[in-house]
Amino acid sequence: MKATLRYLAGIAGPSGFGSNSTAEQVTQNCSQFLPSNLTALITGGTSGIGAETARVLAKRGVRVVIGARDLRKGREVRENIQKESPNAEVILLEIDLSSFCSVQRFCSEFLALNLPLNILINNAGIFSQDLEFSEEKIEITFATNYLGHFLLTEILLDKMVETAEKTSFEGRIINVSSVIHSWVKRNGFCFTHILNGKNYNGTRAYAQSKLANILHAKEIARQLKARNARVTMNAVHPGIVKTRIINKGLITDSLFFIASKLLKSAPQGASTTCYVALSPKTEGVSGKYFTDCNESKCSRLANDELEAQKLWNNTHALLQKRLHQATI
Repeated sequence: MKATLRYLAGIAGPSGFGSNSTAEQVTQNCSQFLPSNLTALITGGTSGIGAETARVLAKRGVRVVIGARDLRKGREVRENIQKESPNAEVILLEIDLSSFCSVQRFCSEFLALNLPLNILINNAGIFSQDLEFSEEKIEITFATNYLGHFLLTEILLDKMVETAEKTSFEGRIINVSSVIHSWVKRNGFCFTHILNGKNYNGTRAYAQSKLANILHAKEIARQLKARNARVTMNAVHPGIVKTRIINKGLITDSLFFIASKLLKSAPQGASTTCYVALSPKTEGVSGKYFTDCNESKCSRLANDELEAQKLWNNTHALLQKRLHQATI
């Protein structure tokens, strides 16, 4: 109840920011702490909080690489950013996160640019009301929201560690999750069933993918710590933002008008991602879950280290098998 009242009132937490804070506000004083030549890679940067995140990071002098499924929308976002920030460097590369081949191709194209990689923001997400499958015959919500980002992170992780070793800025990886991860119960989180869409429900599938995003962040954070790498990984809940995903079924039409009064704007929704990405206050913080620009509690299942390791092992084995088959 206290958390709800804090959210509705926009009361600031220990970070000095709260639910009403915008991405520009939380990064306003960050520029003085940032080294030059930072590079951030953002998936799903063509609309909503992804586009706002890209805009604000570029405004703060960060080189932005946008991974986009729709290059036309990507060009529009790049044009708008450069109108506001003429010196901004915005690079656009095509990616379909539901496709392992597309993710691999994207990573090859990015690495060929020979740029540093300081910040990786796994932001892209879809909500599918109906059961659909990726080209690898995997339920598409899980394939896009979780598996694609898992593969992307695996391929680019060494680049991030290498970049952090050479610079004064620690690498930061951020998974954009959702508070609805807490709707998933332990007996409703079966890896095989999720892959094949057994007893499919769109909202449940979305929640499962967002739980996986948090478990992924916690396990990679553990692995990075074991390597003594200067890279952190955290998960964030941006808030319930007025986006196309909301209109596609997470909130019914009859409730949308009432709920919309409580929803965040894109600038407010992008604030937590931008805060974790740039704030000096989050330096060294890893394996955590943030809401409204403050560390928060996730569900007991999302906080289960053994579940996180189990998910990582299952995912790694799946990718090894599928990628091996693709090369035969």
